[in-house]
Amino acid sequence: MIRTPLRPLARILRARERGENPDDIEAENRRARHEKIQDRARRRAEGRLVLLAACFIFAYGLVAVRMGTLAHSSPSEPRAAVLSAQIMSQRADITDRRGRVLATNLLTHSIYAHPHQMVDPIGAARGLARIFPDLSEEKLIADFTGSRKFMWIKRKISPEQMQAVHDIGEPGLLFGPREMRVYPNGPIASHILGGSGFGNEGVNSAEVIGIAGVEKAFDAWLRDPANDGAPLQLSIDLTLQQAMEEVLASGMDVMNAKGATGILLEIASGEIMAMASLPDFDPNDRPRPLLTGEPSDSPLFNRAVQGQYELGSTFKIFPVAQAIDLGLINPSTQINAQAPMRIGKFLINDFHNYGRTLSTTDVIVKSSNVATVRIAQMIGVDRQKDFLEKLGLFVPTQIEMVEAPTGQPLVPSRWPAVTSATVSFGHGLAASPLHLAAAYATIGNGGKRVTPTLIHNRQRPEGEQILSPRAAAMAVDMLRQVVTRGTARKAEVEGYEIAGKTGTADKPRAAGGYYKNKVIATFASVFPASDPKYVLIVALDEPSIETAAGESRTAGYTAVPVAAEVVRRIGPLLGLHAIGDENLPMINARFEPRVEPGEDPELKLVANQ
Repeated sequence: MIRTPLRPLARILRARERGENPDDIEAENRRARHEKIQDRARRRAEGRLVLLAACFIFAYGLVAVRMGTLAHSSPSEPRAAVLSAQIMSQRADITDRRGRVLATNLLTHSIYAHPHQMVDPIGAARGLARIFPDLSEEKLIADFTGSRKFMWIKRKISPEQMQAVHDIGEPGLLFGPREMRVYPNGPIASHILGGSGFGNEGVNSAEVIGIAGVEKAFDAWLRDPANDGAPLQLSIDLTLQQAMEEVLASGMDVMNAKGATGILLEIASGEIMAMASLPDFDPNDRPRPLLTGEPSDSPLFNRAVQGQYELGSTFKIFPVAQAIDLGLINPSTQINAQAPMRIGKFLINDFHNYGRTLSTTDVIVKSSNVATVRIAQMIGVDRQKDFLEKLGLFVPTQIEMVEAPTGQPLVPSRWPAVTSATVSFGHGLAASPLHLAAAYATIGNGGKRVTPTLIHNRQRPEGEQILSPRAAAMAVDMLRQVVTRGTARKAEVEGYEIAGKTGTADKPRAAGGYYKNKVIATFASVFPASDPKYVLIVALDEPSIETAAGESRTAGYTAVPVAAEVVRRIGPLLGLHAIGDENLPMINARFEPRVEPGEDPELKLVANQ
């Protein structure tokens, strides 16, 4: 901007010639300059006022349009409403392997309120509090007499409750149709199914979504209209599942255990026919997750899939089978069993003194830590790690549940000689019972890797040959001898040829170290040994039972008898052996300890009278 000088030289000279005062010229120019400045400031201020006024008009216009839209719309929660017909057709049933329904949809209603339309809000609040005892009468009165225009009362109500609300006769109480997910068998297979809840919902519809288990893992598939309502068929058998849960619950009670896990897996297909975790829950009324304490304290915790346990001596069959496969030993090879054994500054000992040597078979039968470590040393660290990795013990299982990734095994970051030694007898590497079931299934499958699945008749590629059939068969034979003359004699059930291995491992403390009086007792088995068809895993968390010799926590006295009772119950259902009426599965059964003179207690299944 070019500014006019206040005292232009030409005008000053002319003024002096005419005898005028030059200061008048300066005063006139200064006034003109101030007027221009004021004009510019006024125009700028006027522009700002116009812009601000336009913004206010636009904002108030938007508010007015939105208020008008809301005034002419149906009340709903601030989430997208969808058509009920679309929702109803988008979630398929879930069935067991025989087509029996495990999860389905049921037409029900929700109830909501328009407080501003109520004739007697206080009477309505009192009536609702009588019908639904979990509702607070005081809170309902406050909401109904306040400024709210819409509120949910109940997302799901029964026909009886709907009729009772009708009888209140309040026009401000309204109903909306919707479908809800129902689990007709209650807590049976609850950890597998997981549960469901509502996603997008409005007064006339609600979207059912999976929140855990296979419900969430297959949520998109269950809601896909392209499936034309076809059910999701799981591999589990409802009858076997119920039988296993009943026996585990009774065994938990007798063994004073904190929790229990059972897995029945079909070796040829990898299909899980039953998988239980106790304590459990009812997916129709799924509890809230615990915010404090250990995860395993919650009934929502799936011990079979999410549990990370050192599984003790059940691991001993792995180095033995691998060494046989490598040609390093055979079942009759004599192994140095002298104890204690020193590795660096650590001593490794045995529960009993087994003498100078043991045959390879007796290493498994008598469960010698020292001899197992000797075999692991023959194999070497690198080959040991490679074999365990091929068994799937380093990664989460591929089971079709959203909880599977949380079952990541706890694998040592370093693998010195002492780690190799402890891992060979099941300490220092923590995995889930489902990992153990898959590994034992691989041995029972002639050495071909088995990947567990919860889907029936699922086509999958053949597993990798990890062990030779000869080594796998020898391993099964050794496991059979553990039952006939070793630490699992209480697992002998006539006619079923159970082959298995016990494992008792101290529970680790969260702050480091191990508890002295808390263990995980596990029995891993395959049967029948002459033609392995099934794997059965039974694990008890913190069991304890009184025996003739005092208190015992070992798997041979806790997990093994429970596993034997599971086989007695499910064996006839599997059609493996024709047995007499006295051994048929009994309804409403429970465990009772029976002590014969000079013997340790045995657990027998007796019918409630």
